[in-house]
Amino acid sequence: MGSNVSEQHDTYAKLIGLLDERGAGYRVIEHAEQGATEAVSALRGNTLAQAAKCIVVMVKIGKKQKRYVLAVVPGDRRLDLGAVKTLLGGTYAGFATAEVAERLARSVSGTILPFSFDAELELVVDPGLLVHEEIFFNAARLDRSLALRTADYVAIAEPRTADIAG
Repeated sequence: MGSNVSEQHDTYAKLIGLLDERGAGYRVIEHAEQGATEAVSALRGNTLAQAAKCIVVMVKIGKKQKRYVLAVVPGDRRLDLGAVKTLLGGTYAGFATAEVAERLARSVSGTILPFSFDAELELVVDPGLLVHEEIFFNAARLDRSLALRTADYVAIAEPRTADIAG
């Protein structure tokens, strides 16, 4: 069972409400429906390095335990699964299934936010993304993105930072 449209809009509304409540500096950018980082960055007019590429990773800890990480890397870099595995002391790391990713992120693939609204999903951001004044990401919708002040993002999301981009 994938996310439906009302869940996506709920996640979008939750994000905007949180940003407004915390006084964050952001801009909403409407564009054609697009979830691929390179294509949507061209539509928004940001560099790939400013784009937050968000990937849900499943890490096995031994044989019985699984943890999920929302890994966020700059759009011009690749996620280093080995680094995520090592960071969590895991025995294996791989991409979560689309179903699991969408359930934990509360939005469809291509629109996953660099925020976690689920206790099961640990947010880890590569510091290479945080050097920019603003970051850009799809806002739980294929047709809408946000440009968010990086300082506000860090203050509100409180991400764990680690070198997870290859």
